[in-house]
Amino acid sequence: MKLIIAIVQDEDASRLVSNLMNEGFGVTKLATTGGFLRAGNTTLLVGVDEEKFDSAMKVIEKVCKSRKQIATAPAPTAGSTGVYVPYPIEVMVGGATVFVLNVEQFVKM
Repeated sequence: MKLIIAIVQDEDASRLVSNLMNEGFGVTKLATTGGFLRAGNTTLLVGVDEEKFDSAMKVIEKVCKSRKQIATAPAPTAGSTGVYVPYPIEVMVGGATVFVLNVEQFVKM
């Protein structure tokens, strides 16, 4: 058995949970916050048998696509100490960060 830990953007989370559940996967959803953009994201825990692992990964890959987004980044103002003026930058968001762990034992009570 494997545990998939998928960190996805909030925008993709509901659709991913629905798709995974429609394919017969159980999903635990945790609300989390990202570090770089300090944007909301969702961490999903999905326990899968070895033979269903590839199928679950295909669902995640299908739903979670990377895309460009404009965000504001602080830039120091010339000649001013400690003063920051935000300026827009283009960043890639979306997609998924996925960790896969081997599970020695699974107990459902």
